[in-house]
This record gives sequence, structure tokens and C-alpha cells, in this order.
Amino acid sequence: MTREQVLEVVKRNMIDTIEELEGVEIDPAKSMKDLGANSLDIVEVVSCSMRELKVKVPRSELKNLQNINELVDLLHQVIEGKTQLAASA
Repeated sequence: MTREQVLEVVKRNMIDTIEELEGVEIDPAKSMKDLGANSLDIVEVVSCSMRELKVKVPRSELKNLQNINELVDLLHQVIEGKTQLAASA
């Protein structure tokens, strides 16, 4: 899965969770809070994205993220690591 595909999953979950984002261009350099998300919205977006991508990321790694790009990068790294493990098995 490409980084761009991961970004699309995160954006889709943001639009599904945060009504104000319907029809709005989402700038991945911004944080979800900048785009109007409250803490429950953020948990929902991250949880739904991880479920859809079939990955788990420890909360300790999530708490230091500053923007959407960093979340996408982290999710993509986990997917890549999982793919490499499956290939070597």
C-alpha cells in the first residue's frame, strides 16, 4: 500500500467523523485540531483508520504526532514493516 493510499484512508475517515470537513480540502500539514476535530474525533479517526488498514500502533507513538502527515507516515511505516515481515516468513 502506498503512502498516498494511506492518506486517502485517513482523509476519508476524517470526513466521515468531522461533519465540518465535508467538501473541504484537507491540508495534511495541519493537525486535526486545526481542522476542527475534538479529542474524541481524533480517537475515532485514528481507530477507524487503523482498523481499515489492519494495523495497530501503540498510543505512546501516537501522542507525539503534530499533524496529519506525521500520522500517515507512521501508519505507512507500520504497514511497510508488516509487509516486510510477511515477505520474509
